[in-house]
Amino acid sequence: MSSTELPSVPPTDLLPEAIAVRVADGERLRSVGLPGVTLSVRSRPPGREGLAPALFVHGLGGSSQNWSSLMALLDGVVESEAVDLPGFGDSPPPDDGDYSVTGHARAVIRYLDASGRGPVHLFGNSLGGAVSTRVAAVRPDLVRTLTLVSPALPELRVQRTALPTALLGFPGVAALFTRFTREWTAEQRVRGVTALCYGDPGRVAPEAFDHAVEELERRLRLPYFWDAMSRSARGLVNAYTLGGQHGLWRQAERVLAPTLLVYGGRDQLVGFRMAQRASRAFRDSRLLTLPNAGHVAMMEYPGTVATAFQELLTHAERSGTTGLIVSDGDAGPVRRTNTGS
Repeated sequence: MSSTELPSVPPTDLLPEAIAVRVADGERLRSVGLPGVTLSVRSRPPGREGLAPALFVHGLGGSSQNWSSLMALLDGVVESEAVDLPGFGDSPPPDDGDYSVTGHARAVIRYLDASGRGPVHLFGNSLGGAVSTRVAAVRPDLVRTLTLVSPALPELRVQRTALPTALLGFPGVAALFTRFTREWTAEQRVRGVTALCYGDPGRVAPEAFDHAVEELERRLRLPYFWDAMSRSARGLVNAYTLGGQHGLWRQAERVLAPTLLVYGGRDQLVGFRMAQRASRAFRDSRLLTLPNAGHVAMMEYPGTVATAFQELLTHAERSGTTGLIVSDGDAGPVRRTNTGS
């Protein structure tokens, strides 16, 4: 094996037993077997009968747990499920080792087709935003509305703070980073991720921080952890270079579903300047900008995002509402703009 190759991953039936994945009050976790992939799905019982289904897709290095706070706030609005993408959370690697954006989108589509829950209100963050954009473009029959939180859509000038994540996708970098950070504790790693992803890391409650450390310790024991991270990062970088009908921005223009775009002013991974381009690309969109939020607004300001989503539902029923500016406490001035018809 050359120095640039990733180590081979053992079959999933030979993987060591790991500690149980945390399931919050009111949630349940189940495993769903699909052709070529097995997905872990987190769900909450609906607050009442007859609610439309929703599906939440996390970002690079994340899991379905990233959506727990928002899902709890939407109990009486939608019937919520959040998926662990292949190789993340509690989902094992895909059988074919395909961690491309298309591969992840295919897994989401297979789940929606098999479950018969579509069309759904589809949510995506970061990598999950790119995946959800592709799903909405190629399978409009599966998507009622689309909510994207800091979607990882191509940027010509990537922020310097995002470069280490992008470099993770290049051959050999994951192995080098693993050797360089061998002595780092899970707590140190979580502090680094929190500083990178949150606009104000101080907003993370001590209990939530401890849960994140526990989850990272669990995942670091998995022999495919870095493989899934690096190959998914590489898949995202490759998606940035695609042109024509397969380009993510071209696919954004093809999305028919009413779309809510959420961008954080302190996002160190997705440029805040991309908000206006996204609002022009998605034909029927509303833009929510949170100046004090970072890359994971649904975790930092779940109440604000939940309210904006409910406004999207109203907009979807009767289009033509105008944008407004409100104050939302420490989230900073919140900008809501309707860019659709």
